[in-house]
Amino acid sequence: MISKKLLLVIFAFLFASTSGFTQSSLSKKERKEQEKESKGTRYFIEGEKNLVLGELEKGYFYFQKALEFSPDEPAIHYKLAEVLVKANDPTKALPFAIKAQELDGENKYYSLMLAEIYTSLKQPLKAAEILDRLTSNGESNQQYNLDLASIYLTANELEKALVVLDRAEQYYGIMEPVTIQKQRIYLKNNKLDLAIQEGEKLIDAKPGNPSYVLNLVEILYNNNKVDQALALVSKELQKYPNQPELQMAAHSLLKEKGRNQESIDYLYQAFSSSDLDPDVKSRAYSSILNELKTQERESLLDSLESLMVENSPENAAIYAAMGERRVKSKDQDAAVEYFKKSLQLNPKDASLLEQVILSSFGEGANFKEVEKFTIMGVDEFPENAEFWFYDGVVKSAQKKDSLAVVSLEKALELNATRNSQLDQVAYGSLGSSLYNLGEKEKAFAQFELALKLNPNDEQVLNNYAYFLSLEKLDLEKAKKMAEKVVIRFPNNGTFLDTYAWILFQLKDYEQSKKYMDLAFLHEAEPSGVMLEHYGDILYHLGSKSEAISYWKKAEATTEASKNLSLKIKEGKYHE
Repeated sequence: MISKKLLLVIFAFLFASTSGFTQSSLSKKERKEQEKESKGTRYFIEGEKNLVLGELEKGYFYFQKALEFSPDEPAIHYKLAEVLVKANDPTKALPFAIKAQELDGENKYYSLMLAEIYTSLKQPLKAAEILDRLTSNGESNQQYNLDLASIYLTANELEKALVVLDRAEQYYGIMEPVTIQKQRIYLKNNKLDLAIQEGEKLIDAKPGNPSYVLNLVEILYNNNKVDQALALVSKELQKYPNQPELQMAAHSLLKEKGRNQESIDYLYQAFSSSDLDPDVKSRAYSSILNELKTQERESLLDSLESLMVENSPENAAIYAAMGERRVKSKDQDAAVEYFKKSLQLNPKDASLLEQVILSSFGEGANFKEVEKFTIMGVDEFPENAEFWFYDGVVKSAQKKDSLAVVSLEKALELNATRNSQLDQVAYGSLGSSLYNLGEKEKAFAQFELALKLNPNDEQVLNNYAYFLSLEKLDLEKAKKMAEKVVIRFPNNGTFLDTYAWILFQLKDYEQSKKYMDLAFLHEAEPSGVMLEHYGDILYHLGSKSEAISYWKKAEATTEASKNLSLKIKEGKYHE
């Protein structure tokens, strides 16, 4: 803030060229002094210009030069302090701010700057002393009372804070932030009656606002004054009967008193209102859901569900709560459907997303449907390794191998070995997708990494063994891996088929047929691959017509090999 003296100097400088008579009438000493002030003013203007442009170093330089010509000019000290505050150097700014205030104690901006510097230097009581002096003198600076009160509260000077809050209340009138702070002080000092009085004053001053009533209800309830809280709510509902927030408060208080039917009546009234926050409804619903299961509770929840969906149909929290009820009832399919509705309204619920994804895996999984939610997961939580992992596994299962590789590699990068189980499964899925893309060496390397983490993973052992058999590589190693799996899972048709095919590659056709027969025994709907393999085995055992019959069965599926039609046409085996 520029002082009057400096303004006069600037004015004189700007009009010096038009005042030749005045200049010639000055003495030599006076002209020298005026020239000195003019130079200081030019430096001051340059400093101000650079400060506005954000050139702090240049601004500081010019203000320092101005100070050389006008060492007792408070505005220059103030500006030097301002530059240093902007440069995050409050320690260096402090002496300039102190000097500015000493030279012009009436300028409130100098005082405010000094208070700001003391605050940043963690000297709050010195800042408070300055603000107290500003706000104590008349009406002009009362707007700083809230800042002063905040400083006193931080410094735990509660009595001083009360004085200032009272002063703020006289200036602003009764207002919630001031009342809340006063209540906190009274409660901290065990002056409950005074805290209650403050709440009542606010309610009377701002009638019809339920939040002020609820604030006082909370204080009363927390201090074991349930009857007084209930009386307050009842009184307010008589005046303003259509306030669902107060109806919910009445429900809770009456329930506390054991007046259950009255409590439920208020609950129904509140839930019937579209004005009640749906999140409040879902929390109340979930609270009842966690109570002991009875027929009465189930009937109440049914009614509340109807009211929630009718009055708040577009709220994610409500569908999530309804899904949780199905989880508790062991109806997982219904729960997932509610969770999906919730996620469509609010996809930013990582826990719910994971529940939907994980519950959708398993036998007969609709991976195309699950992929909608894995994509949602990586879109909403791109730094979450798990969602990239789920997305990769789902894409791999759908033979979207190029996309699967991208997601699985991202999952491994983000996971950074923190979750070894994720790494292990990701390596296995990545191996399968890489093999399908023709990157066989990379695929086998991934399988090896997976088996280092878990040597008994049946899916990795099976896939690795099968792919080795297709490449006719390391067949004895493949046999050991597949044998390990069928010993543990003797009734799994897919694993038996793999083992049979490895035996076929080893030219052990009798044993191969034995295990393929077991595979058919445990597979209700044999795949086209299994049917073609069985035909190949039969052909090598001399059963040509029977082999052709199985090849034709395989041809009717979507899983035929590229040579199958040639086998059927020529009636002989082709690799």
